[in-house]
Amino acid sequence: MTEIDAKIDALVPAWLTLPDAAEKLGVEVTRVRQLVKEGQLLAVRRTADSGNRVLQVPAAFIGEGRIVKGLAGTITLLKDDGFSDEEMLEWLFTEDETLPGSPVMALRENRGTEVKRRAQALAV
Repeated sequence: MTEIDAKIDALVPAWLTLPDAAEKLGVEVTRVRQLVKEGQLLAVRRTADSGNRVLQVPAAFIGEGRIVKGLAGTITLLKDDGFSDEEMLEWLFTEDETLPGSPVMALRENRGTEVKRRAQALAV
């Protein structure tokens, strides 16, 4: 759980606080914290509307009451490649014309196999 710079922050279109993420997933906030700790979700400190720095997750990581299919495996691959949380967010949300779209959008569209293949290729 790190703080992110403005460039990365601008790549992510929408964020959820941990309580908001918990509500969307239908779980307790403690479970969302556990998912972050286990590497199934990424959370970073951002300035909330209140002006406080709070942990938030990209809204794109959650769809239809669950974590987007393939996200946890992709996070694991990127961590194994030595990516920091900030670098993972940048990679996941950067548009790629050959994909097309960003890796996170491909995951949301059930094109996870190609995203994981590309994440594995980064290690080479």
